[in-house]
Amino acid sequence: MASKVSKASQSQGLLLFHLNQSQLFALGTLKVRELVPFTALTKIPNSHPSIMGAAAVRGGTIPIIDMAAGIGFRPIDESELKNCFIIITDCQRMVIGFVVRAIDKIIECNWRDIEPPATNLGKNAFLTGVTHFEGRLVQLLDVELLLSKIFPHDPSVNRAILTDVQREKLKPLRILIVDDSKVARKQLSDALDSINIGYQVTSNGQEALTMMVEAAKERNPVQLLVSDIEMPGLDGYELSFEVKNNPEIAKAYIILHTSLSSEISLSQAKQVGANEALTKFDAKELIEAMLRGAKHISDAANLVKSPS
Repeated sequence: MASKVSKASQSQGLLLFHLNQSQLFALGTLKVRELVPFTALTKIPNSHPSIMGAAAVRGGTIPIIDMAAGIGFRPIDESELKNCFIIITDCQRMVIGFVVRAIDKIIECNWRDIEPPATNLGKNAFLTGVTHFEGRLVQLLDVELLLSKIFPHDPSVNRAILTDVQREKLKPLRILIVDDSKVARKQLSDALDSINIGYQVTSNGQEALTMMVEAAKERNPVQLLVSDIEMPGLDGYELSFEVKNNPEIAKAYIILHTSLSSEISLSQAKQVGANEALTKFDAKELIEAMLRGAKHISDAANLVKSPS
């Protein structure tokens, strides 16, 4: 039987831009709403030092962040602003503007060509991956980490309350979570730790796929997969497709868990076989999705046991 061809394109858009003269940075274009020249801002009292103010954009008011200052580079000087651009993003349920020194271009990039950053960069390295374009090093920024520094998470969103009956439905399941962002992995881990649910965790899609295949060989398959979408190497769409295209692991219930606030991510998630797509981060929503997964798994098992 011929293998299926994935409906998820490995080619994803990257917006390239500069925060200084020498380095080239990138964001996935699915996070980007629009690009606008720098505009006048209204100061926000008692805000984080990296927040330059608020801008009126298309009838709404959004906070504007000096991205260079946010990741520890030299802040943008007032004399530079006339040449700067604002990248308006829709990420983690927030519309935010990031001021950058220059826009380079938008390119198509194969996510398999994106490599994880070096492991010795430390916990405050704002990178999720690196690649090359026309001989230049391109560094993908970890927007989730940056936002977590500027807008600290409300601890309450990392907690969910379960009844004993609900907890017992999740406890027997073999759960795997995969996300390239350190912040997202901690959020997921904290949410499951708080309700005493066991899990495994990894930072990239290829390793997650390998773990699932090996677990199936050991007759202890992963039953519930929670995966990010934008990841170096093997992204969440391709991971979902590979899982559903492998009979040994295809029964896994897949929840794509993404910082993208877009209906596009949900539509494409369904195309590649994922069961659900959620926007990060709300522990209650995540646990409710996992409970739906537990019911789906239980119903499927009962169907197999039922006499024909």
